[in-house]
Amino acid sequence: MQNGTRLAAVDLGSNSYRLEIGHVDHGQIQRAEYIKETVRQGNGLDSARNLTPEAMQRGWDTLARFAERLAGFKRSEVRAVATQTLREARNREEFLLRARTILGFGIDVISGREEARLIYLGVAHTLPHTDASAHERRLVVDIGGRSTEIILGEGLDAQAMESYRVGSVAWSMKHFAQGLFTPSAFRAAEVAAKAVLDDALSTYVPDRWDVAYGSSGTIGAVGDVLAAAGNEPGLVTREGLDWLLDRLLKAGSADRLRIDGMREDRKAVIGGGVSVLRAVFDLLEIDEMRVAQGALRHGVLYELLERDAVVADLRTATVARLASRFAADGAQARRVADTAAELFVQLEPRARGARTTSRQGRALRKLGWAAQLHEIGIHVSHSDYHKHGAYILDNTEAPGFAVNEMHWLSQLVLGHRGKLRKLEMALDDETFVMQLFALRLAVILCHARRDPDLEGLKVAVSGEGLFTIASRPEWAELYPQSAHLLREEVLAWQKTNWRVELAGGSKA
Repeated sequence: MQNGTRLAAVDLGSNSYRLEIGHVDHGQIQRAEYIKETVRQGNGLDSARNLTPEAMQRGWDTLARFAERLAGFKRSEVRAVATQTLREARNREEFLLRARTILGFGIDVISGREEARLIYLGVAHTLPHTDASAHERRLVVDIGGRSTEIILGEGLDAQAMESYRVGSVAWSMKHFAQGLFTPSAFRAAEVAAKAVLDDALSTYVPDRWDVAYGSSGTIGAVGDVLAAAGNEPGLVTREGLDWLLDRLLKAGSADRLRIDGMREDRKAVIGGGVSVLRAVFDLLEIDEMRVAQGALRHGVLYELLERDAVVADLRTATVARLASRFAADGAQARRVADTAAELFVQLEPRARGARTTSRQGRALRKLGWAAQLHEIGIHVSHSDYHKHGAYILDNTEAPGFAVNEMHWLSQLVLGHRGKLRKLEMALDDETFVMQLFALRLAVILCHARRDPDLEGLKVAVSGEGLFTIASRPEWAELYPQSAHLLREEVLAWQKTNWRVELAGGSKA
């Protein structure tokens, strides 16, 4: 990417929304602007795990202000990611539909492990690069509003990643609901945090890392307070945490807390944050933790810098791993993928040779991934294997993919055979429908598990929602089973707002 190119990352966190804008300078990203707004969306989930109208409005209002600053950016220069609150929210699509329109860019809801991977990438890129640091074994901890990510890594490579549903906003709401700081409340909060984080004991043991780093929110806020009190800047210690707990208990409540180095917007969630951090220190036997400057948004920026090469490789590896794990027929997957791609570029000629930063290029690549994975459900059962495959994709951790991207793939896999009514909402998206049509036809044409005869086979789509399939005159006689399946396909689409017509030899 050229020097001077602007890149922007938007982080829709549970406590705060952040906008980081940087410019590329010889492979590094230099900050140009940083905006943070406290949104507290994490405490806007009701008992049914729906975002309240007020919480949604706070998010939309913030994104509108971010959108003004992002005017003029290209789609390939911006990425927005959402974390735990929107992972949990049952009505997230209602929020996201308007949020994407307001922001003017897509918003990816990323999984917990994907968030952890990007956090590590952000931390690693902003640490000093020396010969010693290249081999430093790192423990990275990020305590957010509703989740805590813990990562082991070396250099730029994250090696073990996990996300736990415990965070400063959630724990403050649960254990310090009235803003009161008492010894019993802190004891209960720490015990509860340890119960959630207990699984970390087996993976993140002290002999697997050399230096502990803390990223973002809570840990940065604690580091600021300890530095203001005369401790070494950028360092959080057990003694420092004990001192801070004592100060919180003496204050008695968030309202009465007066402490140098702490911002007003942090006071309401400091009780939950400190209790989770103390639990992490105890469980993982940490004596001191260095405050890292890098965070999730920096990982997003650095991945934007090399997104085509790095992320495509990561996603390709993820798809290959899933296909292998579920024993998909590799030859058939490649056959269907190649056929689907050829049909798709007939429907969308701009996709042929398009860069993956373009809409058409991304659509073609996603279609290829869906084709590679369309049979993974057979590993569970041959009966309704498309449904099993869709469930797997909706419920698996997939490095490099956002949650909504995996859902898109799952819907293609779900719809590659059978009735189409189950995809009613998705059929409103023209790109999805063209991908689905190409995939269904590819599966039909490859039903005999051999390379199909595509000579003279042409597909097209009109602006009125009409797909046409034409073939050379003798095609239907040569391939009667395929011709029969195409006639069945015409009937399948009749119950949707889209139509399919056969022309030429395919009508026989």
